[in-house]
Amino acid sequence: MKIKILATGGTFDKIYYDDKSDFHIGEQMAIPILEEANVTFNFEVESILKKDSHDLDDTDREIIRLKVQQDPCDRIVITHGTDNMIKTAMCLLGIENKTIVITGAMQPARMRYSDSAYNIGVATNAVQLLDHGVYVAMNGQIFDPRSTIKNVAMSRFETLT
Repeated sequence: MKIKILATGGTFDKIYYDDKSDFHIGEQMAIPILEEANVTFNFEVESILKKDSHDLDDTDREIIRLKVQQDPCDRIVITHGTDNMIKTAMCLLGIENKTIVITGAMQPARMRYSDSAYNIGVATNAVQLLDHGVYVAMNGQIFDPRSTIKNVAMSRFETLT
């Protein structure tokens, strides 16, 4: 079983420049994280966008959707900015015969204290175990995007009640 990881940017891959409180999307971090973890599953990473999720628009979401639909792999993880990952997940609903898990990070992978390694670990495990569909993997949980929100005040994702 092969897992395709599509990198779209977001905090997961950000590089911060303290002097100017500026950031850029750097090279994707999934490969070094998974290599450091010494994973034994087959994976491939492809960078398709390098954008903060605040900057993603419907055209970008269509690029992501088409890439997922056209990729021969049926197990896909997408690294994505957390602010609009639910919107992108909703755009992917209806894609058949694929398991799609979207994940991200509240702190960049390049920072010492980051949730990125944990989140990519949860996402890559989830994509191997879940039935076909679209899911969000954040905060150690798997969410249905149709009933999920980002609680900005608590820096976490939650299921709507």
